[in-house]
Amino acid sequence: MPDQSWLTPAIRRAAIARTLTTGEPLFRLGDKSAGLCEIVSGRVRLARVDRTGHETVLHVAGPGETIAEASLFSPHYQCDAIASTHAVVRIYPKAAILAAFEADRKAAQAFTAMLAHQVMDLRTRVERRNIRSARERVRHYFALNTGADGRTVGLHGTLKDLANELGLTHEALYRTLAVLERSGEIRKEEGHIVLLRAPKI
Repeated sequence: MPDQSWLTPAIRRAAIARTLTTGEPLFRLGDKSAGLCEIVSGRVRLARVDRTGHETVLHVAGPGETIAEASLFSPHYQCDAIASTHAVVRIYPKAAILAAFEADRKAAQAFTAMLAHQVMDLRTRVERRNIRSARERVRHYFALNTGADGRTVGLHGTLKDLANELGLTHEALYRTLAVLERSGEIRKEEGHIVLLRAPKI
């Protein structure tokens, strides 16, 4: 769970809860920004749609994650946010956040640290998407996302969500997982994947 020490009591009191059904937009590209959002349950994807109607998924956020942090300093949202599942979201108004940070330097520092970790995570995802081989891209993801046992990779959404995260078609991901399973590298189980060999990157 990401560090939420930046969420002061004043910010929490200002929160607005919203429930989304699958496929319902939280906001659209160009909408006036209200503030940043925390995913309480479910999954919300950030995406852009090109002129042909093709959707490019930028990120899929799950419980505890925040999205639209840039909205604190921008008048409009920079992409679409669409519920991939039934979801509950908290919207923290930008005015309340900025006022709290003005009054509480430690909260502002905690928020800055959270953003720094997000930048590091983004760099890792960019690095992964530059790997040409689907098999090596999947191995890279597994190596950096194992649990405490060093062997179990939790699946926090569907395999289609994972394919979007990896920048692969879901067909390419299914084929890659099948190859890795046949070769004895992994075992697919309900809600997670077990690595049968030590992951390497």
